Amino acid sequence: MSKFICSTIYPDANSVVWFGGFDGLVRMDFKELFTKKHNEKTRIHSVYIGKDSLYLFNPQVPKKHVFQYAYNSIRFEFTTPIFENPEKIVHTYMLEGYSDEWSKPSHSTSKEYANLPAGTYVFRVKAIDIYGNESPESVFEFKIKQHPLRSWWAFILYGILVAAVITLIFRWRSYLFLKEKTKLSKIIRQRTEDLLIEKEKTDTILRNILPEHTARELKEKGRATSMRFEMATILFSDIQGFTRIAEQMPPDTLIDELDRFFLEFDTIVEHHNIEKIKTIGDAYMCAGGIPEKNRTNPIEVVVAALEMQYRIRILQQNHSSDIQNYWGLRIGIHTGPVIAGVVGSKKYSYDIWGDSVNIASRMESSGEVGKVNISETTYMLIQDFFDCEYRGKMPVKYKGEIDMYFVKGFKAQFSDDALRVLPNKVFGHKLALLKFEDLHEIMLERFEKELSKDLYYHNLKHTIDVIVQVEIIGHEEGVSDEDMLLLKTAALFHDAGFLIGYKDHEDLGIEMTRMILPKYNFTDEQIHQICEIISATKLPHNPKNKLEEIMCDADLDYLGRNDYLAVSRDLYKELIEHGIIKKSEMEWNVMQIKFLQHHRFFTASSRNRRNANKNKQIQHLQEQTRSFKI
Repeated sequence: MSKFICSTIYPDANSVVWFGGFDGLVRMDFKELFTKKHNEKTRIHSVYIGKDSLYLFNPQVPKKHVFQYAYNSIRFEFTTPIFENPEKIVHTYMLEGYSDEWSKPSHSTSKEYANLPAGTYVFRVKAIDIYGNESPESVFEFKIKQHPLRSWWAFILYGILVAAVITLIFRWRSYLFLKEKTKLSKIIRQRTEDLLIEKEKTDTILRNILPEHTARELKEKGRATSMRFEMATILFSDIQGFTRIAEQMPPDTLIDELDRFFLEFDTIVEHHNIEKIKTIGDAYMCAGGIPEKNRTNPIEVVVAALEMQYRIRILQQNHSSDIQNYWGLRIGIHTGPVIAGVVGSKKYSYDIWGDSVNIASRMESSGEVGKVNISETTYMLIQDFFDCEYRGKMPVKYKGEIDMYFVKGFKAQFSDDALRVLPNKVFGHKLALLKFEDLHEIMLERFEKELSKDLYYHNLKHTIDVIVQVEIIGHEEGVSDEDMLLLKTAALFHDAGFLIGYKDHEDLGIEMTRMILPKYNFTDEQIHQICEIISATKLPHNPKNKLEEIMCDADLDYLGRNDYLAVSRDLYKELIEHGIIKKSEMEWNVMQIKFLQHHRFFTASSRNRRNANKNKQIQHLQEQTRSFKI
């Protein structure tokens, strides 16, 4: 056709064009031209992932390709095998999941997509020939995975990290809060300790000025009640020739000597449970029997007076200065009623008033240096313990004449030293027995007021019974006076623990014993022995010595008495109310029979007095038990 020379062209009505020339006639049917189609499919022959990685795949096997997020840039290269006017072939493409529209046709045979987000994509491409015919699509389906930092496990990790950070923040804030709280607590504790120290100092000063009970009442109520004491023993002392001594001695030396002088006195009166009242210049005043009443105060005050004179002699002997020859002490003592109370609203002072105070002062002024001058009233109360010398009468306004006595010293049996001014153990035992009477009265009063009303067995009566029985058994067993004191004191305190609690009352009683007895001049060894005796009353009894055996027999003495059944019923009622047992009367009787059968008295005197009656009580209980069964 390229050499055909056309001379004539004729188009007809059926879209046919005729070409005429010297070499012949050519017919062109345009209908056939537009109906000609190509079946060739566009082929994706290369896929590049990332920057330059060639991805190998088989176009004949369709599948879904999966790429890591690092390969989210992809380039496709494609071609269409149409060889008719190939330069006129154009392509159009679309990436589903990225764009829903076909691209404009172009002669480009490649397409690149960069930074695709994670997801599923389908790349479609087709060709358009010169006649506008579209070739079948070529498809490449692929998936780009999520970035590792956006995967599910990454989000779990993020959650954990966020929770950790929040926890760390809260913990840090808690740490800061705790640190601040600790700092504040430390400051508060330090200030509290400072306040407590200051309070303790104040309380100590207050206790040194006032009796403990009075100081406590003053702090709690803002005022202290004045009290009348029917029997108090007042001591006045005065330094002979103090005015002359003050003129000859330098002031600092005078004050130092006077301070040492009174410090000795303070130590003595505190040891003998005597209350210091005041000092005025060279005068020293104290009183026994206040603020706590006791019947031994005349004896204790006279003992303290003898010891004061003895200490003064020791100080004079140890001092080389001749001026000490002037340090002589007069002491006067009288026993009688006084009124004691606190005076002052800003500067408190504990003082005593009454005729007895005036008489004691007259006793001092009428005395002699180096001697203890006492009134007849005091003499009558202490004559069993001290040798005294009658020295005449002294007129007292509104009282007439009062007999006076010099205390020469202890009676021979109560002192081992040549001067007879220091007591021995025999005196200590006698005084302790007298003190026990005060202790006995105080404790029984507490039992009566403070013991629970549901203690039908462990009541005041039981304590009195045990005290009486230890004395009876102790005499029969031939115990000494000192051991008798230990027994009676242990009996007094063996159930004192019920004032605090029901369970482990023996241990509670021992604690009370250790707290109270030192105030009554019991030695550490005596207190230990008393506590051991109390501990021996724990059931089952296992006494280790004679005193513990006496105590155990006295504690269960009722087992062999005629009132056994009544006492046993009281014990049963008490145990029931306190939830210790949950038994019927018949079961209780059976338990008591077994207890009585296994029980034994430890001392011969208790066995002789109680065993026969105890066997009768067993018979009574057995008869009662049989009646319950009937």
